[in-house]
Amino acid sequence: MAKATRMTKQKKVILDILRSNVCHPSADWVYEQARKMVPDISLGTVYRNLSVLRDMGEILELNYGSTYSRYDGNPENHYHFFCEKCNQLFDVTIPVYQGLDKMVQDTTGFEVKHHRMEFYGLCEGCRLT
Repeated sequence: MAKATRMTKQKKVILDILRSNVCHPSADWVYEQARKMVPDISLGTVYRNLSVLRDMGEILELNYGSTYSRYDGNPENHYHFFCEKCNQLFDVTIPVYQGLDKMVQDTTGFEVKHHRMEFYGLCEGCRLT
């Protein structure tokens, strides 16, 4: 269970930025946006608050093998598509397949709480160029 934590002005700004965008931004991008509303916010504060929001279950941290994580303002379990050409990350709006959890649980005996799935390939824009 996540530890209760106070919703500071900086934390609320960061959460609002992530919830109002579907671009799955990096911490640096969130920092640049946050500075428009809180000019004296530091990059360290953004990183700390992203970690706290992730630990609270308010956002998702996504890592696709690059040197930086991306963040998702939608904490509900959902799928993503990563374009291997332009490096954009998209939400895939299909139902999460709960049968997969049961299949893994039945096969392994593990207790599956949730799963994460990503698809890789070319987005429509890159496929047509």
